[in-house]
Amino acid sequence: MSVRGVAVATSAAVAVACITVGINVLSARADESGVAAARAAVPAAASLAPATPGGERLAAIQKAADARADKRRALEERRKAEARRQADAQAAAARATRERASRSVARTTFSGDVRGIARQIAAQQYGWGDGEFACLNSLWAKESGWNYRATNPSSGAYGIPQALPGSKMGVYGSDWRTNPATQIKWGLNYIDDRYGSPCSAWSTAESKGWY
Repeated sequence: MSVRGVAVATSAAVAVACITVGINVLSARADESGVAAARAAVPAAASLAPATPGGERLAAIQKAADARADKRRALEERRKAEARRQADAQAAAARATRERASRSVARTTFSGDVRGIARQIAAQQYGWGDGEFACLNSLWAKESGWNYRATNPSSGAYGIPQALPGSKMGVYGSDWRTNPATQIKWGLNYIDDRYGSPCSAWSTAESKGWY
């Protein structure tokens, strides 16, 4: 082959190689662009994908359960509030009944010493027997020595039950300063209303020094 023929063949080979390289480069770039586009499309597709039917059902079930729980709590709170209201009303009615009975007893003439008067009122009005009266006797012996004129020099508490102030006993009679029965009736009502019984009041007085 002549020198010219070799040169032509060589030039043709080089041209083919260049074309091949160019095609490969373009293919690689196209592949890279396709991968990038596919990757970018995944989040967008995910954001557009609707929630699964199973997830929606679970959310709806949970929401309904929460609503039922809230309703039960609200009903329970209303029930408790109504129970408290009824209990308060019953307690107030019971106190009013006792106070009316006490005022009625105040108009009754009692005989005997102050302890005998207290025993009669405690039994008639509150149903307290000898055991409760023993506690009452100890309590008021400690507080005043059953002296209807007893006055605490420090606090000013007055009378057999040591009412503070003594004027509280005026609800059972204007003679609260001098009438043991008036003082006793106030004192018994106070014990019943606050402690429920003389023995409970006496227990408090023993532990705290006052009742």
